[in-house]
Amino acid sequence: MDIRQLRCLVEIVDSGTFTDAAIELGISQAAVSRNLLALERELGVRLLHRTSRSLTPTTVGVRVLARARHVLAELDELVADATSGHSRLRVGHAWSAFGSHTREFQRRWAAEHPGVELQLIRTNTPTGGLAEGLCDLAVVRSHLDLRRFAHVLLTQEQRYCALPADDPLTRKRTVTLDQLRDRTLVIDRRTGSTTADLWPEDARPAIEYTQDVDDWLAAVASGRCVGMTPQATTTQYRRDGVTYRPVRDAPPVDVHLIWQRADPHPATDAAVELLTAIYSSSGSS
Repeated sequence: MDIRQLRCLVEIVDSGTFTDAAIELGISQAAVSRNLLALERELGVRLLHRTSRSLTPTTVGVRVLARARHVLAELDELVADATSGHSRLRVGHAWSAFGSHTREFQRRWAAEHPGVELQLIRTNTPTGGLAEGLCDLAVVRSHLDLRRFAHVLLTQEQRYCALPADDPLTRKRTVTLDQLRDRTLVIDRRTGSTTADLWPEDARPAIEYTQDVDDWLAAVASGRCVGMTPQATTTQYRRDGVTYRPVRDAPPVDVHLIWQRADPHPATDAAVELLTAIYSSSGSS
């Protein structure tokens, strides 16, 4: 079966005549007829009722026509996705993108690279969607084996504690790891940057696991848990019932931009250059 045969069937029905279908497809009327006959022979059924005055699908033709439209739509989408690859840059992230720098990156990219559309995509996977083919670049803060990817360290972010808004610790400007040891800590073990290893083995908080930032925030807001997160979360996920405080004795979180070593997006170097400049000029995360 040939895709041209399906296109001919759809165009004949949409145009109403073989002549008009030929005009729309840019081929001869004879070619339109041959494609339809070939499709009917391939399927072993008659697809159209043809008279001197009308042209309508048969019962089977109605079903085939519907499937043909679906197949052609999928094919057109595939072609559009493949051919627009270099005119669109998809940047994935699991939780936060670039924190307080996200808007600046978006605006400067649009001004400096108007021919390449920037898309930020949140994907709840350890690689921010890169391993799954959902993006061209990804910003990651989780514990990840970076040997699989090309990467650059953008910055290190301070860790913050997410507290219920009425928690006594919110009265402090900063908190310590030891002040959290008797709490229940909510952790995203798939994409989060926090593990119990931040505490000594004999002084670790109780752990509750989640797999989504919204569930993580809900657990904190409920009052039953506290959380630990990089600074970017505090700017991108402000939530009623949740207050953030710096954890002064916790190690910082590495923020990497990663991409596939083989066949990187043509705009990769430009993205790395812009993000490096943004982070360098800020002097902080």
